[in-house]
Amino acid sequence: MSDKFRYSDAELEEFRAIIDEKLVKARADYEQLKDSVTNMDGNDVMDTSPTFKNFDEGANTMLKEETGRMAQRQMKFIQHLEAAMIRIENKTYGICRETGQLIPKERLRAVPHATLTIEAKSDKR
Repeated sequence: MSDKFRYSDAELEEFRAIIDEKLVKARADYEQLKDSVTNMDGNDVMDTSPTFKNFDEGANTMLKEETGRMAQRQMKFIQHLEAAMIRIENKTYGICRETGQLIPKERLRAVPHATLTIEAKSDKR
């Protein structure tokens, strides 16, 4: 790695664009999951025969629980992306919180909310 201590403003703008794109998609996915949990999409067994309703009730509950967990994970992902945007504003984005070295661009393009280099992450395990 070079002797750079932080990414340039132009490089930070590249990462901002990547994160903005991921945030738009992540928020849309979260809304879809949230609507599914709250049954806003209208796809339910309420209008079918009571027999089918009894069979589907347990499966429906399990599906809503899993969808709720997926929505929670999606919200956590959104929060990580938003924190990355703050680091861009502070010009601390891309700096490993353990080693102080720059996280490689390839890693940040793949995982834009990363706060550790691969080496630092491996040491944490």
